[in-house]
Amino acid sequence: MNDQTKASGRHFVRPAIGSVTLCLIATLYVLLVTNRMFWTKAYGYFLAEPAAFTAFVIGISAAMMGIFTLFSAKYLTKPALIFFVLVASVSSWFNDQFGVIIDKEMIRNAAVSTGAESGHLITTRFITYVLLTGIVPSLIICWVRIVHRPILKKLAWNTAVILACSAVFVVAGTTFYKTYAGVGRAHRDLMDTLNPVIPIASAVRYTIDSQRDANVVASPLGTDAHKVGVVDNGKPRVTIIVAGETARAQDFSLGGYGKMTNPELAKRNVVYFPNTSSCGTATATSIPCLFSVYTRGEYTHRKGLETENLLDVLTHAKVDVTWLDNDTGSYDVTDRVPYTYLPPSADPRFCKDGECRDEILVDKVDGWLDKVKGDSVLVLHQLGSHGPAYYQRYPEEFRRFRPDCRSNDFSSCSQEEITNAYDNTILYTDHVVSMVIDKLKQRSGSISGAVLYFSDHGESLGENGIYLHGTPYIIAPAQQTQVPMLFWMADDLAKVGGFDMACLSKQAAQGTHSHDNIFHSVLGMMDVSTKVYDPKLDVFAACRAPSNKLAQN
Repeated sequence: MNDQTKASGRHFVRPAIGSVTLCLIATLYVLLVTNRMFWTKAYGYFLAEPAAFTAFVIGISAAMMGIFTLFSAKYLTKPALIFFVLVASVSSWFNDQFGVIIDKEMIRNAAVSTGAESGHLITTRFITYVLLTGIVPSLIICWVRIVHRPILKKLAWNTAVILACSAVFVVAGTTFYKTYAGVGRAHRDLMDTLNPVIPIASAVRYTIDSQRDANVVASPLGTDAHKVGVVDNGKPRVTIIVAGETARAQDFSLGGYGKMTNPELAKRNVVYFPNTSSCGTATATSIPCLFSVYTRGEYTHRKGLETENLLDVLTHAKVDVTWLDNDTGSYDVTDRVPYTYLPPSADPRFCKDGECRDEILVDKVDGWLDKVKGDSVLVLHQLGSHGPAYYQRYPEEFRRFRPDCRSNDFSSCSQEEITNAYDNTILYTDHVVSMVIDKLKQRSGSISGAVLYFSDHGESLGENGIYLHGTPYIIAPAQQTQVPMLFWMADDLAKVGGFDMACLSKQAAQGTHSHDNIFHSVLGMMDVSTKVYDPKLDVFAACRAPSNKLAQN
């Protein structure tokens, strides 16, 4: 080898570094660069105890170093560290930009998202952030040359480092145990944004649950169900359930919001339930929960899978059930009833780039009503107000509140623009639900109709630095858990069914309601008797004539 070749070789020599040293650098990097939300929260929670906060920082850092050192082995170190850095980079973007917590339910929600829905989150700023904080550090990890000790020495050295880190963690934790216990009880989200530990643990938990639940078969529910009240006007009873998406009660003018977001519904004599809470803060939880027989406190994803739901009970009672979907699916709720997913139709009147505006649902109502022969229930699952691309949820004629954010990157819009865009989605939902009501009114000579609307969960629009939804319920803000719910019933059905609408309006205004009421209220409204019906959870039971009340068998 000549001198020139040797010089060239020396110029491109890769830096050498010990594996534990590289783990230490990676630990410091993810803690300092990708955990801003975690440290900001922790600092605020320990503001009155600076010594405890200092020990907390030391303990968390030692624990993270110990975890990273577990992967300090030949052929494993680089892939593991790159994986940790990339996960931390992506997670920190959603932490810092939207206030999102990556727990198991958020992973579940992400896993069932459509490509179009996910695409709205992949912005230029997101790509740039991941490139700078994830890809570039990963390339540096690839570039350096790791110097490994002989295997026995390496095992001894790694063990010593891990034990030392564990000791530091234990000492830090026990020294201020009372403080940590108190802060942990008061702020249960303390550890929820630690990257990359929590996102990885959440993904593992979701994967384990998915594998465990893969072959679950739903047990029969309400097989004794039967109709006990037949409308004596000779017309079938038809209920259309509009399952809304991401509408929060705070922005419904029916509930007192300052902007007129419900001008059409205000003219249609609906009963509005202003104090209604959701079963979850994400669709993947709320939809199966609210159609289940379980209350929010009882419901688990596993229970939802292994038990038939409201639609099945209605079917057992010989009520025809159909589901039309314009959102992200039914989350196994429709496994045993007719189901149509509309976005693949790509109807140019309503659809673009894999998503459709909700008028596509209304467009299908007439065709469904033409086929109604007996008592029937139709579920319309909206795309509603799903963000962050609120501006794509409504047509031009519904841009009433301006200026409205015309981007899926909130950083390019003011708070006023974000709120206006969101309120336009509520205005459009008002129009969609009103059209559904009008469809039933137009057929009042042949059917007795009713419409029940509710949203699956709410939405944060920047309050306390939080956007979108999916925050763990125990710490979720009211904007994500307080949802609109309303009801409309044809006059003839109210009369023959013994429904006192004035009583219902008063009860709705004064009472507190939740998704727990949906299962039993729909059964009561359809006069379906079954042992699983609970009149205490039926919002209509107290406002029906005694002769029309549905008893619990």
